[in-house]
Amino acid sequence: MHPIVVQAQGAFEEAFGGQAELLVQAPGRVNLIGEHTDYNDGFVFPVAIDRWVVLAVRPREDKRIRVFSGMHNEMAEYDLTGDLAAEKHWSDYGKGVIREFQKLGHSLCGFDAAVVGDVPMGAGLSSSAAVEMAVGKTLMELNGIELSGPDLALLGQRAENQFVGVNCGIMDQFISANGKAGHALFLDCRDLSYDLVPLARDGVRIV
Repeated sequence: MHPIVVQAQGAFEEAFGGQAELLVQAPGRVNLIGEHTDYNDGFVFPVAIDRWVVLAVRPREDKRIRVFSGMHNEMAEYDLTGDLAAEKHWSDYGKGVIREFQKLGHSLCGFDAAVVGDVPMGAGLSSSAAVEMAVGKTLMELNGIELSGPDLALLGQRAENQFVGVNCGIMDQFISANGKAGHALFLDCRDLSYDLVPLARDGVRIV
């Protein structure tokens, strides 16, 4: 088992007691070609990396959300029955995704979660998009919601643009939701058409 998964399980047990019932992960990314072109209707060529944000999750029977962040060593708590407000806080990324699911008309269950990651924060590797995609996948799994990878990416972008207040493009969320091991992703940001492009395996390293 990957060490970051073990860390997530341990953080959950310490924060909430007992075992998590669901593990969800989403990767960070690097971009090979096309800086600053995703929000200008251009082409980008990102690749998902082997660094992850992992959520260890257990559903609740009420509408309460409790999230412990191992990256910040802090707990955030809020209720799904109230209005979710941005607080300039790390929890805004998850809250924004939850709010976007609510705007689509989904009734969501509460949950306890521990979030840990080895995607360095503030290093240009899209840790925030990985958090958004991991939270989105969690909500889909817990509530029986089906969204395509591109639609989940768009939802995450809306959360970051409208709730968090960061005017990001679509690339970060798109590669985190749709990336595949051993492949880069060629994305046309005009219409979100994309191709997964195999990377040569022998003697090739991305550094």
